[in-house]
Amino acid sequence: CVGPWSRHFTLLPHHGANRRPKSGSPLEEENPEFWRAQAKQTLQSVLDRKLNTKVAKNILFFLGDGMGITTYTAARILKGQLQNQSGEETVMTMDTFPYVGLAKTYSVDFQIADSAATATAYLCGVKTNLNTVGVNAAARNGICRTQKGNEVTSILKWAKDAGKSVGIVTTTRVQHATPAGSYAHSASRTWYSDADMPDSAIGEGCTDISSQLLKNVDIDVIIGGGRQYMTPRGTKDPEYPADFSSGGKRRDGRHLIQEWQNMKNGKAAHYAWNKTEFDAIDPETTDYLMALFEPGDLRYEAERDPSMDPSIIETTEKAIRILQKNPKGFFLLVESGRIDQAHHQGNAYLALHEAVAFDGAIARGLELTSEDDTLTIATADHSHPLTFNGFPFRGQSILGKSPLWGTDMLPYTTLMYGNGPGHKIVNGKRPDIRNVNTNSMEYIQLSAAPLDSTTHSGEDVVVLARGPMAHLFSGIQEQNYIAHALGYAACVGADLRHCQEHITPAVGRTSISPNGNGAAGGLATPISILLASLLAFRILM
Repeated sequence: CVGPWSRHFTLLPHHGANRRPKSGSPLEEENPEFWRAQAKQTLQSVLDRKLNTKVAKNILFFLGDGMGITTYTAARILKGQLQNQSGEETVMTMDTFPYVGLAKTYSVDFQIADSAATATAYLCGVKTNLNTVGVNAAARNGICRTQKGNEVTSILKWAKDAGKSVGIVTTTRVQHATPAGSYAHSASRTWYSDADMPDSAIGEGCTDISSQLLKNVDIDVIIGGGRQYMTPRGTKDPEYPADFSSGGKRRDGRHLIQEWQNMKNGKAAHYAWNKTEFDAIDPETTDYLMALFEPGDLRYEAERDPSMDPSIIETTEKAIRILQKNPKGFFLLVESGRIDQAHHQGNAYLALHEAVAFDGAIARGLELTSEDDTLTIATADHSHPLTFNGFPFRGQSILGKSPLWGTDMLPYTTLMYGNGPGHKIVNGKRPDIRNVNTNSMEYIQLSAAPLDSTTHSGEDVVVLARGPMAHLFSGIQEQNYIAHALGYAACVGADLRHCQEHITPAVGRTSISPNGNGAAGGLATPISILLASLLAFRILM
């Protein structure tokens, strides 16, 4: 379909616009049999797909913060172009997941949600209000007294209560909204330490998120940033001792890192704050790990010092190797949190490179686990107002300029934002970017409306699944459905029906058909019914 612009404008050649992949052939793609054979092969793979209805022993939950579908598509192209390919036909690891759905991300009070409300939805199974985490919608943002009695627990706690090992890996501070959703209950997502709380909230008995990290759930692996929220004021940061702003923030004098070490005294537990210490930790002899690599959030992947900070691939691998020793299985939340933060800066370069690294972590996770017993999910919490536009030529840099110029006879980038810091109208004109390198790490994409920080956007996000009961994640669902489907698949939490369908066949018990579904084989014994009933009450919310 050719737009009306074709009658008035010419697609202007752009440097590199006609580049084709070294491994591909334009002539091959001009042959219709190329596409027919490809489609036939894909069709057969779908027809050969078998449902895995086993109970999930392990859950790998990968969360790309702010990784909307536009970000996902653009990251796929960048990943291919970094490998000297055209990019569009690249297959991400996420692309190989057989089951795909969409999740509605709105919160109870806003059409467009934040990471705290969404984390509460997909981890705790309950939608809530903006800026609140681990509480239901009866709680109000920043009002401590509304928090009490409205706490909700997460899939991470359900898994821990079921005897599994649990962990969180993030590229942000470990007190940030996404990881906090797995263990904390707070009327404000910004109460990272007691120094971030109003005196009134402390007086009413609310506690900061860092202290809840140690108290609420016995988390086996904690990896990310956030050292400064764990130590008292005046404590120098080990990496930046001369930087006062990187030092400890706590007013109560508590040193939570030391407290954690004391709590784990006599256990196979290790703390690390740099890569040397982290690399020296043997996962085979480690049961507990806390690794905090920065005072706040970790560095962007494109800016990371490999000698000081491990990649998200390395942290994911270490966490899995520690957790998978548990014969009952594990739950691991892995968040690429700085996709979102780069988008807030209006910087597509940083956001896409974070997403490519995230896909690498997913690949490593799949290598270390089995699809037979591990349910792996990859999704986002919300999107950003990133647009992909302008009829760029095949193989053109995803960070480049559209060959179709505006009516003001000025070029624009293929990726732009609906709002944000990239609004640069001067004297009624857009800046002339003909001689600007838009592929640089420092370039801020143009935006339609001026804001200091790009907002989120409200379209549905993709949910990708593979492994036991992955088919539960097909279709268009409310975001809070995810936690319930995870709990059902792994037999953790309140809904244990899936366990009951997999009782070992015996006289007087439910028998199992060859495909794993329960078949009528007599009534379950009173003892098994009683046990299942008691287990169902272990999680109240």
